[in-house]
Amino acid sequence: MTSEGTEDQPEEGDLIARAAALGAATLHEAAGKVGALPSGIRCLTTGLILAGRAVTVSGPPGDNLWLHRAVYAAEPGDVLVVEPGHHYEAGYWGEVLSTAARARGLAGLVIDGCVRDRDRLTDIGFPVFGRGFCIRGTSKYADGVGAVDEPLTLGEIVVHPGDFVMGDGDGVVVLPFDRLSEVVERSVVRQDEETRILAALTAGATTLELYGLPR
Repeated sequence: MTSEGTEDQPEEGDLIARAAALGAATLHEAAGKVGALPSGIRCLTTGLILAGRAVTVSGPPGDNLWLHRAVYAAEPGDVLVVEPGHHYEAGYWGEVLSTAARARGLAGLVIDGCVRDRDRLTDIGFPVFGRGFCIRGTSKYADGVGAVDEPLTLGEIVVHPGDFVMGDGDGVVVLPFDRLSEVVERSVVRQDEETRILAALTAGATTLELYGLPR
């Protein structure tokens, strides 16, 4: 999912990098406490974060053919956001697809389901966020109903193609890309205020007085 016109790409890349440095929780709070995906979707590749535009993927339960297709439909820097038919008990993704996606320059995977090859995924260096690990194999039916780049729902969040996606150790947030610049600026203000509060706490202040909480 690329932006229109090559002139916009460097600016977009800088904005994504700034947002990624702020973290998912800060972006979620600064956006008005919106966009948080279900807490069950968590980082499965220790120490890796992801940030980029969403390429949405849906497919039949227990089938991962649409994920293979999506790896080659997406563009470098994109994040695959996958809803596999509301079915968790299958290993939809693993070493092979992580290697392929990294070679394509994709930014990461968010799947409302499980993956496999735990011991290899982090080493490959491709960020994977999901429900957990499952060894059950998947099918690849040519006529299975699915789609790439159509809106889908994860938890309470409707994810649209091109939305901004950011995931780290705290979780995953999804925001409309046209709000990202505003949210980043709000996040910086929030971060600066938090730095001030941490300094005050270190100097002996209490959270009760700093936040005006009842004693």
